[in-house]
Amino acid sequence: MSNVLLRVATVEDATAIQAIYAPYVETTAITFEEVVPSVEEFEGRIQKTLENFPYLVLEEDGEVVGYAYAGRFSARAAFDWSTEVSIYISLNHQRKGYGKLLYAALEKKLLELGYQNIYACVAVPEVEDEYLTMNSVNYHKYLGFEECGHFKKCGCKFNRWYDIVWLQKHGATTIPTKRPNQFTAL
Repeated sequence: MSNVLLRVATVEDATAIQAIYAPYVETTAITFEEVVPSVEEFEGRIQKTLENFPYLVLEEDGEVVGYAYAGRFSARAAFDWSTEVSIYISLNHQRKGYGKLLYAALEKKLLELGYQNIYACVAVPEVEDEYLTMNSVNYHKYLGFEECGHFKKCGCKFNRWYDIVWLQKHGATTIPTKRPNQFTAL
């Protein structure tokens, strides 16, 4: 049985995170990035995210095999209770329940911090192809996200148009009395 550890990311994880993300950039339309960011770019992204939001990694037997993080949904103050999330699992480690573990931990932390709306932006094909299937949007729905928006042909990658779907999860429905707390790594 594998030894699994869930923890807060550090800049030292940038190389492993880049290795997980690279195949998604190079061979899929799951992300609309077309050039794999450098390790230094990932170091900066991790640092920037951790200033206010959780950035989690999942290790299997000491190797980082997945990550998930949250970010600001919009710069306008009225959106302060809303956050956007992303998740990536190594292509060699999917279907082991790691995505569910990462998302559960991320969602728990976001709700503890005071966020009430969690959004995910997912690329979808008009017709499934070798670059993009409906797996991601279906997975988010399996986890309890509900579709709240569909933008047609808004990203072009591999000389094909792709849609994006916005999905949401709601926390509390009461009017908040204070702004969410900043994330602080232990």
